[in-house]
Amino acid sequence: MPSIYDAIKADHDSHRELLATIAGTEGDSEARRKAWHEFFYDVKSHAAAEEEEFYSRLMSETWGQDAARHSVEEHAGMDDLMEELDGMDMSSPAWLRKFKQLRHDYEHHMDEEEDEVFARAKDVVGEEENDAYGRKFLDRKEKERTLVDRKREDHLED
Repeated sequence: MPSIYDAIKADHDSHRELLATIAGTEGDSEARRKAWHEFFYDVKSHAAAEEEEFYSRLMSETWGQDAARHSVEEHAGMDDLMEELDGMDMSSPAWLRKFKQLRHDYEHHMDEEEDEVFARAKDVVGEEENDAYGRKFLDRKEKERTLVDRKREDHLED
């Protein structure tokens, strides 16, 4: 079982690859739609699992409260962009502009987590808990994957 840090980093690496794949496609192509679909569902389930299983644990520290709030705020902003992109024509210049903004924001977010948050988090979630939190994160991510569409429908009803 990977540690919580390895599990999150593996997702980030996959997300970076998907972002590059999407950026390398053109128009409303099958390749773009497929990569976008995978990215969309994986990032949404990743963010929810990260908030519930990782950031909730960091909230016990004063600095962790700020880090968690900051990351959750970034997640919300990216989620809004992703929802907007998902409803747009993928062949439009506006889609590409918004995608570039999402890519920039998300790459910054991932770098910030890996470079700053992980270092401090290791004092809260240390080696003795790494694997347990990695398992919790992956289990929660799998569950969240099945909830993405339902959460979208609930959000639209509000």
